[in-house]
Amino acid sequence: MLKCIKLEIANRKDYLNNELIDTLYFGGGTPSILEKSEIKGILKHLHNTFNISTNAEITIECNPDDLTFDKLKALKKIGINRLSIGVQSFKDKDLEFMKRSHNANEAIDSIKLAQNIGFNNITIDLIYGLPNQSIADWEQNIEQAFDLDIQHLSAYALTVENKTILSQIVKKNKVKILSDNNVIKQFNILQNKAEEKGFIHYEISNFGKKGFFSKHNSGYWKSIHYLGIGPSAHSYNGHIRRSNISSNKKYIRNINLGLDYFEDEFLSESEQYNEYIYTSLRTIWGIDIDIIAKKYSYGVLSHFQNEISKWENKEFIISDKKKYTLTRSGKSFADMIASDLFIV
Repeated sequence: MLKCIKLEIANRKDYLNNELIDTLYFGGGTPSILEKSEIKGILKHLHNTFNISTNAEITIECNPDDLTFDKLKALKKIGINRLSIGVQSFKDKDLEFMKRSHNANEAIDSIKLAQNIGFNNITIDLIYGLPNQSIADWEQNIEQAFDLDIQHLSAYALTVENKTILSQIVKKNKVKILSDNNVIKQFNILQNKAEEKGFIHYEISNFGKKGFFSKHNSGYWKSIHYLGIGPSAHSYNGHIRRSNISSNKKYIRNINLGLDYFEDEFLSESEQYNEYIYTSLRTIWGIDIDIIAKKYSYGVLSHFQNEISKWENKEFIISDKKKYTLTRSGKSFADMIASDLFIV
């Protein structure tokens, strides 16, 4: 696998046109299980192939139970400067429900250990809207997160995907998912507490202290071009979205045989516009009317102006006539508003 990843890196050296890269992200799956030498080898290959900033944000996703003293020391030594720790919850009952391999104490200990070793840019993930998750449980989760003095927090509402075990047990009434009103209530509690703690709600699911927004994700939301390497990875150059095949076996076979290991999707003008709307609306930077006027035809601009007005009237959107951003109440309905603005 590592050999094939390096081959793909070499094959795609011109994808970003030698632009300066200021973020590298090891994510998807559990990259923290790789040995120090393996991560170091990939980093070296990336630096030899692309124009990477000396101050690049280099993030690795990790599970709390992977983060031993030796592992953290090794990650820091080879240049990893940001940790994304998949905590999900500080409640053991939640972790058992989600089939996580760590417990709450291990999550807390992993964060403290990383801080003691010298990591000062740590983000964690939390999930809300879990079955049987009370308001008190969620408040305690948030309090615990902020008490650990992290720099960044990502929080996601539980979604029930079709053909998953969760969807099956929900259909059988073995668990009862929370009502939309309760999920929104938890989201509002999160917004209030984050603001109290000095965190900026810069994207629907993301909160960061000043100077600690995720460069990697911010680039995606601002429609900056990105390159993804490895199985299931995605890339986007403004016009074409590339998706690598998800099967590890097929990815390795096709790379070695020189066959296509990806699918390209050429985006129409309306699809490019929809992509811009979806990513931009979720952020504090919002939708820029000048960008729409410059990049798309007049019909697209006219459509946007016609559709956005009703959300302004409902006070879900606020504008300064140039930038359109969600209001506090509008953030709970971001996906619905974005889909309404889409061209279909």
